[in-house]
Amino acid sequence: MTTIERPDNGELTAPLDDDAFYAGDPFALYAQLRREAPVAWNSAKGYWVLTKHADVLKVSKEPETFCSGRGILTMEIGFEYASPPTMMHTDPPAHARYRKLVQPGFGPSRMRALEARVRERARELVAKIEPGTPIDFVPAVAVPFPLFIIAELLGVPEADWERFYRWSEAGIPGEKDWPPEENLVLLGEMNAYLLAATKARRGEPDVGIEIVSVLANVESDGEQLSDDELAMFLGQLLIAGNETTRNTVSGGIYALAENPEQWQRLVDDRSLVEPAIEEMLRWTTPVIAFMRTATRDTVIRGQDIAAGDPVLMLYASANRDEDEFGPTADRFDVGRTPNHHVAFGFGAHFCLGAALARLEIRALLDALLDRFGSLEPAGPAERTRSAIIAGVKHAPVTFS
Repeated sequence: MTTIERPDNGELTAPLDDDAFYAGDPFALYAQLRREAPVAWNSAKGYWVLTKHADVLKVSKEPETFCSGRGILTMEIGFEYASPPTMMHTDPPAHARYRKLVQPGFGPSRMRALEARVRERARELVAKIEPGTPIDFVPAVAVPFPLFIIAELLGVPEADWERFYRWSEAGIPGEKDWPPEENLVLLGEMNAYLLAATKARRGEPDVGIEIVSVLANVESDGEQLSDDELAMFLGQLLIAGNETTRNTVSGGIYALAENPEQWQRLVDDRSLVEPAIEEMLRWTTPVIAFMRTATRDTVIRGQDIAAGDPVLMLYASANRDEDEFGPTADRFDVGRTPNHHVAFGFGAHFCLGAALARLEIRALLDALLDRFGSLEPAGPAERTRSAIIAGVKHAPVTFS
């Protein structure tokens, strides 16, 4: 590793290593970092913190200089994997190969085929909301909704959604205060269940909307995916596909409740739903941050970065960057355009499920707007202690 001069930003970046920090309001610190130390060095754990939109884009667009294979979370610094735990831990050309294999499962034709079912499920859940009665939007709607859709994609019984929820929570550090050994048991159950469901589809034609059929029968160099590769894809589909959408709609609906004039804009002008979806994604930024590792000496914003240095891309800060989003960056605006947020990442690792997430959010917003003219908070929101997912535990609101 090259010897370079690093700034002393230990005190400023220390809160980022405390999971409890993320249960509060982290955005004041993000703004301070953008002003005072946009490329900051966390001396306690040994990684750079990037808080500016342009710098996050730079790292995202250069996988040959900033790799994923050495870990995407700061807790993985120094780890080495015999096989990648997720596709997000792979680099080109392996990443491009995996992406090409699974891309058909998320193609436009499959999303069009899925849309009617997604809208139906959204309407069913929204129909259960009593007008004028406070509800906690998280367990009532946000938790089951994406899990119902994932059950459809996996071709497994919808009745198992509560099991999917526990498995998903076990896969995100900080989401639940469960003992590590319990998390391992749950993840083992998840892998066994999903592998069995997938292998049962081998040899069957790819029909309908089930992505699992694509994974079961896809071949690479004449060979089907190994159990490890299947587990990698299936776990990512269940965990990432559920957690991100759930917390986007939870945080987004609560933001609309806190800004009733923005909800009224949607009621008055449904053409604003599309930009509102992008604003919900920007505002909530469900994946807080991912890490890369420099493969060679490089420079970011005038700061020397040594080969081997971990670099944390703080998406949640980049999505509030005044240089990109202007003086209203800290305001929720359903009409914001342009809106070049990085909630889905950028570059080679742009989220495969972005179209599905947008479809789900659109269906839910449409169902709510079809039924309710007003929305307000019914108490304070409660967030999770996770440095990875911007989780929302409770979002009490009242629809009328």
